[in-house]
This record gives sequence, structure tokens and C-alpha cells, in this order.
Amino acid sequence: MPDSNSNILRLRRLGIDTHTENIVFMRADCQVCRSEGFTANTRVSVNHGSHHIIATLNVITSDIIQPGEAVLSEEGFRHLHAQEGDLITVTHLRPILSFSEVRAKMFGRKFNEEAIQRIIADITQGLYSKIEIAAFVTVCSGDNLGLDEVIYLTRAMIESGSRLQWKEKMVVDKHCVGGLPGNRTTPIVVPILAAAGLTIPKTSSRAITSPAGTADVIETMTPVDLTLEQIKEVVKKEGGCMAWGGAVKLSPVDDIIISVEKALDVDSAGQMIASVLSKKAAAGSTHTVIDIPVGQTAKVRSKEEAFLLEYYFRAVGLAIGMEVEVLITDGTQPVGKGIGPALEALDVLSVLRNEAAAPTDLRDRAVQLAGLTLEVAGLAPKGAGFEKAMGILQSGAALEKFYRICAAQGGFQEPVASPLQHEVVAMSSGVVRSIDNRKLAKVAKLAGAPKSPGAGIRFQAPLGRYVKKGELLFTIYSESQGELSYALNYLHSSGHIVELVSP
Repeated sequence: MPDSNSNILRLRRLGIDTHTENIVFMRADCQVCRSEGFTANTRVSVNHGSHHIIATLNVITSDIIQPGEAVLSEEGFRHLHAQEGDLITVTHLRPILSFSEVRAKMFGRKFNEEAIQRIIADITQGLYSKIEIAAFVTVCSGDNLGLDEVIYLTRAMIESGSRLQWKEKMVVDKHCVGGLPGNRTTPIVVPILAAAGLTIPKTSSRAITSPAGTADVIETMTPVDLTLEQIKEVVKKEGGCMAWGGAVKLSPVDDIIISVEKALDVDSAGQMIASVLSKKAAAGSTHTVIDIPVGQTAKVRSKEEAFLLEYYFRAVGLAIGMEVEVLITDGTQPVGKGIGPALEALDVLSVLRNEAAAPTDLRDRAVQLAGLTLEVAGLAPKGAGFEKAMGILQSGAALEKFYRICAAQGGFQEPVASPLQHEVVAMSSGVVRSIDNRKLAKVAKLAGAPKSPGAGIRFQAPLGRYVKKGELLFTIYSESQGELSYALNYLHSSGHIVELVSP
């Protein structure tokens, strides 16, 4: 046992999962707590050999751990490169000077570039607690960031991690701002553009507030946890990839901030622009097409808001040396039929395979984005990109390229929907007048998506369709009866999700 007069403790492992947070557990009567004056929720520096982490202290008042022992969360063990039985020292954390800039922002003072660089550097190094990151997210939410601040934030996020370099002069990418169930165009766009000869090292995020992120969907078909070297190898071989950005530390601070945004259910415009463009720049993209769906229950609710976002995307892109094209699209209803990782992947495969029952709205939207990118890249005259992209899809070249990319990433597998199903039918006859995308997405999440890849919704009631009483509106898929019950309880108390009116 370590000397009771020292600040050295021996690690014990209890297998505690705290997701992405470093937590250290110490006894209330621990000599370190007493001598250093530590209390619960104190941020401390934990040191082991040449490694150290910043952790939040949780205090134990039982005998689950012995005197002279400390417990780390599994995340803490991983970051500290430590094993059970190793010796650690725990010391006070130096004051975080950059947080004074966050407090100043609370009272209306703008960030300058140096302030944002200091804040982002400190968050990247793990100096900020989740509460302090939440404060930063909050002061940046709404319209609290000016254009200059968004540019500063984007630059700082690019500099926070690794950057990919490519020998090609033109490297393309695409992104949808989200908020629309389905709309999984990336796994269709990437193989179309790669088959056309373009370089598209696509890195995508997992879900923040939605039932599925692009990486979640692609992971039901092929591995997405690629290293930087694997991304380079796949792109060198096939011209494109479909990887999870969080695995390769491209703008890693973005993933830290996103984890807090997810808990707060916040996705502010300024941070979203900085998040998107920092990831694109870090991936080496020179040209990016942005899809902004607009609808009453989408993330972007008005054309005016979309036009402002378009201006910001273009301006920030210009400031960081990237050409940005924006496509404002219909966001009034889900795109495709599937909502949830595997269900959306089944739609993607149906489009790539040119099946007769493939959702035409998903196909046309993906081809439109691919066509605009072909025009931007100079591979199609203005106005002719759609036709060229559609030709690549219908010829089977996109499907072949998709399979080749999957093979290069580790292999292809067919996605599978969850076994439990519940059909939601119309209580009266009428024409579908409106769809609440947010409520529909929440039902899919309560059913288990994206944690359960096969969970979600298969939607069958697009706008303008005439539905008879008792006819199917959508089917809920779930892995467990408990999650299905959660979804149904919300469904029955949420009011209209699909509004029907007499014809």
C-alpha cells in the first residue's frame, strides 16, 4: 500500500463506463483528498509516468475501495495508458485562464481570434469540464456568433487536430445540415463521384440529435472506424471513402463539443458551420457542396434562415480557402422510407441497385447533389450534371464502385432491420397535408435508433397521398419490447405526426 503521507495512490479497476469523460474515484478519507482539500466534482490532474489526464473527482463514502486506492473510469484508464495496480499521483489543476473569455461572452463581449484559439486549445487538452464546455456551447448558441467569430472558431478547430494532404489539386466533399429524417444521400453520392474519377475522402459524423448519423448508416454495411493511413489507402485505391470522422481526430475538438451539444439537444448555426467546414478542411477538401433542407419541422425552418446560412457557409469557406456551393432543398417531409441506420441503408442499396421500388425522392436528391458537384468540378457543363450523375447511377457503375469501396474498408454486409414491428395506421381517411419531422424522428429514437442499428421507422405516407382509414402510415421497428413501448407511449401522447385532411 502507498505511504499514507504521500499523494501517491494505487489504481484499482472496477469497469466503470463514463462514455467520454475521465472520472477518478477516491475515498472521502483519502490522504490526498484531505491534504489537498479536494471535494466532489473538483477537476484534478492525474499523473502516471510520462502521461497525465484531467479528470473529475467523484468521492466514495463506502468501503468499495480500500485506503490508498483510487479508481479510474475506463475512459481514464485508456487515456492515461495505465493498468490496475499502477501508481498515480493526483494534484491540483492549474486555473483555466481562457474560461474568463467565456464569462465575458456571457455579458456581451465578442470573442477575438486569440481568445477562441485559447479556448479551443484548452478544450482539446481536456482542461474544460463538461459544465464549462456546456457554458461555451450556450454562449455560442442562437445568433450569438458574428461572422468573424465563426471564421475564428473554424480556423481554431482546423488547427486542433490532424489534416489530410492529397496530391490532387481538386478534392470534393458534400454535407447536409440535417434535421430531416432519412435523406441519406452520402453513400449514393460518394460512389457516383468516385466512379466519375473525382477524389472524395468522405468523413461523416455519428448522430447528434437524430435517429441516425451518416456514419451510423454506413456502419451497418461496412466498417467506418478507419485510421488516417487506412483512409489514404482506400482513397488511393478507389478514389473515395466513407469513414467516421471521430476515429481519425480530424478537428477532434468538434467531437468533444458535439457530445455536449447532444446532451443539451442544441445544434447552433455558428458552431454547426464551424463544425462542418473544419472537418472538410481537415480532410483536405478544396470544394464542398452543402445541402440545406428547409421546412416547418426541419432544422432550418425558413428560406430567409437558409439564405443567411448560405451566406455564412460561402463567406467562411472563402476565409479558409475552400469553394463552397449551397443547394437549398425541400425539407417538408422525410426523404426515402427508412428512418434509422439499417432502414436508411436498405433505401441506399435499393437506389444503388436501381430497384423498381427504390425511393425516387432519395435517388433524385442524391443525383442532384452529385450532379452539382460534377459541374463544380468541371466534369459536366452547367445544367448537365444531373443527367451525367444519373447515367453513372443507372449504368451500375456507382453500385460497383460502392462495393469496391466497402471491400477496401473491410468488406460489405447486408443491413438488417430489427425484428419487433408495430404498424401505425390511419384513424380516418384523408390526404396527407403535413408531417412533423421532429416528432417522427423522436419516435424512431425512442424505438432504439441509432443505438440499436435495426431500430427506427419505415415511412409510407408522403405529402399529398390519399390514405384510407386503417391504411398503413408507418411501421416502427425495435429490438426490445421496452423500447417499442416507450415509442408507442410517446406516439399516443404527442398529437398528430401525420396530419390528414378531407380531399
